[in-house]
Amino acid sequence: MAANIAPIFSSLGDVQWSISAMTTANTTKDLTSGTIYLVFTADTTNGGFVQRIRFRSLGTNSNATVARIWINNGLTTATAANNTLFDEVTLTSITNSETSAQATFELPLNFALPPGYRLYVTVGTAPTSAGWQSTVIGGKY
Repeated sequence: MAANIAPIFSSLGDVQWSISAMTTANTTKDLTSGTIYLVFTADTTNGGFVQRIRFRSLGTNSNATVARIWINNGLTTATAANNTLFDEVTLTSITNSETSAQATFELPLNFALPPGYRLYVTVGTAPTSAGWQSTVIGGKY
């Protein structure tokens, strides 16, 4: 018999984002060193749901980069076994404009995170100017 046959829904919306602009490149492939940006922490008791992550340029960024999304089990990122590279998204160059909307880059996630798990983001090349902001849309159980 299945452990849970009833659907589960978030009890409260949960929107989290990187505290600072993502401006420093990190080329490590295991999250154990370099600049990393914490973008989401699941509730420590019941966990959480992450629906999507959005990336927006904070101004002109004349070089493209890749944003890497990492899942961490809530323990130190300095141990490679605590981290897994979940996905990547290309962030193109952006020219700031006061007359045209900038592109938004969005990656659907749609999965539950166990209690205390975290999402981190790294960028492959440093932006030339403004940097990037990431926002995670999710929910608390």
